[in-house]
Formats: sequence, C-alpha cells, structure tokens
Amino acid sequence: MKRTEQREHIFKVLFGVEFNEDGERGEQTALYLEQLEDAKEKDLEYIRTKAQKIIEKMDEIDGLLNEHTKGWKTSRMNKVDLTILRLAVYEIKWDDDVPVGVAIDEAVNLAKKYSSEEGPAFVNGVLAKFAD
Repeated sequence: MKRTEQREHIFKVLFGVEFNEDGERGEQTALYLEQLEDAKEKDLEYIRTKAQKIIEKMDEIDGLLNEHTKGWKTSRMNKVDLTILRLAVYEIKWDDDVPVGVAIDEAVNLAKKYSSEEGPAFVNGVLAKFAD
C-alpha cells in the first residue's frame, strides 16, 4: 500500500473520531481496519499507530490551528477540513519522515477528494502558515 493510500485511511479513521465516544475509538478503528481485506499487517499497523499518535496530540494540534487561523477556529471548521488539517499539522510538526511540502500537497489532494469546492484552497491557506 502506498503512503498516499495509507494517509487516506488514516484520514478516515480520524474522521470517525468526531462521531464516536472516547471509549469506542479502539473498537471503531479495529472495525474499520478489518474492512481493508487486501492490506498487509505492516500497513494496518502503520495506519493504527499514526492515527493513535494524532489522536493523542489532537488538543495540541487544535490549539496550534486556533493560533494560526483568524476567524476560523476549529469549532467553526467543517469536520472534513478539520480532520485533514489535523493530519497535515501532525505530519508537519512531528513526523520527520514526511517533508512539509508533501504533507501540504497530500492534504490539498484529500480536500479535493473529500471536501467542498472551497476546501482545497482553505486547507492550503491554513497549512501555508505552518510551512514557514
């Protein structure tokens, strides 16, 4: 499985966090990963581990997003864009294996696929503030 595909699955796991209680996260993640029949164990482990790391830093990531956006606090952002931003900010700040430019490009591509027409520009604009 390519990194882009892994990232998309991480996005989906993280998106589900918005709709599940804290105690259900592990079970919901496991149910999602079970559906990936063709995925190798190393891919599943990468998705599971990275999603968990992002969830653990979610409050800190949201704080950073709130500091870097004007008029768009996380409470006002649509859930798709917020999830994409959380994933990308984690990669920019804490994942040394992902170059900043790649994190931004991948986030914009996710927004093109899953967000509104304005989503890619919004995601790009927010993440540009983290690239400096």
